[in-house]
Order: sequence, then C-alpha cells, then structure tokens
Amino acid sequence: MLTLALTFPAGRYHGTPWGRHVNEADVGWPPDAWRLTRALIATWHRKLNPEQFPVERLTDLLATLATEPPNYALPETVHFHTRHYMPVRDKQSLIFDAFAQVGREAQLIIQWPSADLTPPQAQLLDALLMAIGYLGRAESWVSASRITDWSGTCDCYPSEEAIDTKTGEVRGDLIPLWLPHPPERYAAIRASQLDAALARAKADVHVKRAQAIAEGKKKPPDPEKTKVPTEILATLPESWLDAISLDTGDLQSAGWSSPPAAHQVYYLRPKDALRFMAARPAPTRRNRPTHPVTTARFALYGKPLPRMTDAVRVGELLRFALMSRARHLPGEVIPASLSGHGLPSGNRHGHAFFLPEANLHGRIDHLVVHAPDGLDAQAQAAIGELAAIYTHEGAEWRVLLEGLGEPVDFAPHSPLLRTSACWESVTPYLHPWHRKRGFEVPEQIARECRARGLPEPSLVEPRPDAKPRALDFHRFRGKRGLEQPDRHGSMIRLEFSEPITGPLALGFGCHFGLGLFKAVGARGADR
Repeated sequence: MLTLALTFPAGRYHGTPWGRHVNEADVGWPPDAWRLTRALIATWHRKLNPEQFPVERLTDLLATLATEPPNYALPETVHFHTRHYMPVRDKQSLIFDAFAQVGREAQLIIQWPSADLTPPQAQLLDALLMAIGYLGRAESWVSASRITDWSGTCDCYPSEEAIDTKTGEVRGDLIPLWLPHPPERYAAIRASQLDAALARAKADVHVKRAQAIAEGKKKPPDPEKTKVPTEILATLPESWLDAISLDTGDLQSAGWSSPPAAHQVYYLRPKDALRFMAARPAPTRRNRPTHPVTTARFALYGKPLPRMTDAVRVGELLRFALMSRARHLPGEVIPASLSGHGLPSGNRHGHAFFLPEANLHGRIDHLVVHAPDGLDAQAQAAIGELAAIYTHEGAEWRVLLEGLGEPVDFAPHSPLLRTSACWESVTPYLHPWHRKRGFEVPEQIARECRARGLPEPSLVEPRPDAKPRALDFHRFRGKRGLEQPDRHGSMIRLEFSEPITGPLALGFGCHFGLGLFKAVGARGADR
C-alpha cells in the first residue's frame, strides 16, 4: 500500500479539468492521477539529477503508479471563484479564476491500495515529493510526503453507482478523473491509432488520386506511399514516458478530444466534498439531513444576455442542454426528475422546473432548476457537468453552477425562491384549461394550488399596468401539437393567507418559465 499526504500552504488549489475552458470556472477536485503523474515528471526534469535518478527509474516508478486507480480521503473544501477584467485582443474581457479553497493544514490523502514500491522507487518518489513545488497551476503551492502510519478511511474512490441499490439513498456525486494508461496498454492503443490514422490518410489519397486521374494529371498520388500524418505521429510517440509528458496544447491542436495515453474513470465523491459559496455550511456526518437536493442555481454569461420576454425559449434550451449532458453520463439514462417521463400518472409537477431569472434591466442572468420531489444523483451529475447552453441558431451562453441545495439556500439572492404571502407575475400566466362559467382564472389557479398541496390564494388580482405586458412575451412552447387554451396570458398578483416558499410557477408552460411569480412585500416591493 502506498499513501501520500498533500497540503496546500496557500489554502488554494487551481486545476482546470481536461476538456473544460478555464473561463468556465470549473475545478477538477480531487487532483487526478494524470495531473499528479505529469507534475512528478516536470519535477524530475527541473529539480532532480538525472545521473542520480536516471530516466529508466522514473519510468519504472510511474508505471507502477499507473497499474491501479488511487483512492482519496478529501478534506473539507469550498468552490470559489474571482472575476476580473483583462485585456484580450485589445479589448476588456471578463475572466473567471476558479479554485478549491482548502484549509492550509488540511491533508489530501491519495492512496494506492495494492502498490508496493521497491527501495529504489521509494527513494525516487521521496525525492520528487520533497522537491515538488506546485500541483495544477503555479499558484497551487503544495507540500507532499509519503506516509506509512495513516489509518483513516478513503471517501472518494472508483465507482459507477451513485445510488445505494438497497436503500435508494444518494451516496454522492459521480465525477470523471483521468489516469495514465499502463505502458503495455498504451502500446496497444498506439498501434491501433496509427493503423487508423494511416487508413484515413490512404482513403484521402484514394479520393485525390481519382480526382487527379479525372483531371488527366500524369502523376496522381500513390496510396501505397502514404504515411501517417506528422502531427498525429508526433502525438503518439513510441516512448510511454514521452506520451504522458506531451503538452496539452499540442494534443488539442492535433485534434485529440482526450489524451491517447490516458483513460477516464468515474469516481464517487461525497456530496459535501466541494461545497459552493451559495450553499449552507456542510452539516457534520452525525447530523447530515436526509432530505433530497431540490434546487440548483446557475449564473448565465454572454453578450447579449437573453431578454426575460424570451423566458420560455430559454427554459426549453436549458432542459434540452441538461438532458443532453445526462445522455453522456454512465448508463446513458435520462433521469425522470429532468425529463418528466416515466413518472406515475398522478405526479405531474414533481419533476424539474427550468426557470429563468432576470436582472433589473430585464435580461436573464440566472437560471434555476427546481424539482419538488428532488434531483437524483444522475440529475445532479448532469447539472454539475453543464457548462453552456446553445440556441438553435448556434449562439452560446456560458453557465456557472452557483450551488445545489434547497430554495432557502438561495433565498437571499433570488426573489423567486423566497418565502412570502404575496406574489406577482414575472412572466404571463396562461390558464391551462378552457375557461367556462364558474371556472375562470381564479378558480383555475385555486385548482392548481390544491393539486400541489398549496393553500388556495385569498386574492387573485389582475395587473393590467404591469411592465412588460403579457403580450410582449413569447407565450408558446417549441413542442408542436400541444393544446393551448390561453394564447394571450395575463399578469397577476396573488395573496395567500399564509406564507409559501417559491419557486411558484403555474399554468401552461410553467415548467419552462411561463406563469412564473416572484415574492413581493405587502406593497409590491421585493422582500
């Protein structure tokens, strides 16, 4: 068994996951074996004497570490980010700097359960750990050592199951981490990739040859003389150590979507291992609540931001983006809490609402996902993976997850998620059933409230002077064939005999941002 203890003297760890842009403000926590391996290689090149520690010994040590995925014991950590403007291509651009805030004395434990180092390997590893200065970005100062007396329990380990099959309890978050391939596995992958690259190159030459013959050229290209493209060959070196040392920029420039010398393993990480600023302090394990996570809140970034009058369009795009992310997670199953499909016949509103939230200028700058019956582990994993949403025209808005929790966690920041007895329309309410005598808008709202276990409102009052007007909004779903009893909508004020907690969305299209209300005070001011 091999156990390492890492501390971060600056109290910060900066590390952007593979495939994510630094401005997405994501943090790869814990540091994966791929990053640690490359940090050890860099330390060997810069600080160790190759005559005392030859490259063959380094290769032998790293190959031993690559034989199995390590386990982790994680300290309490908080996901923070800062924002500042920097000149990029002669203009000011908003830059996000994300990091995991760790206690300066807190230990991150990394353990290989079956690793057994030889004395020369242990000597080299100790020298590398003594000399290593940072892990991740240069400001992620690290102090590392090999320990033999640790008797704790690892709480982050390889797993494909986030839900206990016996109890149904959510055990944690599934996160992807990268590990180096063992040398023999890389050799097989390299041979396969070179054969595939050569086959593609020959196919291209066959096409060019046919074109050249059709044009009457005297020396058409010969497919038999085709070689593997230089840029591909450069990213598939014969040496395993060279392969895991390649620069990330070179790999991405050559078109690799993942490092050819690495593979991805899903780990089960505790729910409270990387808390967000918006969330409440993590409870102790002894007092951990059993209630499910119901709410997620994103910040939305882009130029220009969408208008609140397009709320239903943005809500539909958010749902589509999350379902797309869910398809790429292990199991490829879209959770019912997101899709709303496969639920019992009586459960119409327990699944997710996708609700846009606007700033004072009427631009959508936050997005709320709320499922009254809870967001399961697969839904939470999809939410954690989401980095952007796209329009059908190809426009992009970046999203940054501010936290997962309950409405009370976000109430200080969002009037949609507060507790109040008075609510006013943010988007038009469209009655979901056809109107008839004795079943007008007040009666339909009362019926919806009863069905959701809410008290019936004591006052339903139209707001004809509301700005923007109901007709200023897009009021139709993108899904064809839906029956829509109300095509005009109305802005309404509701009062209840007792306070209720948001979000409150009623009527046609309520899961996508129509019929959305915000908490207000007795005189209409935000509370």
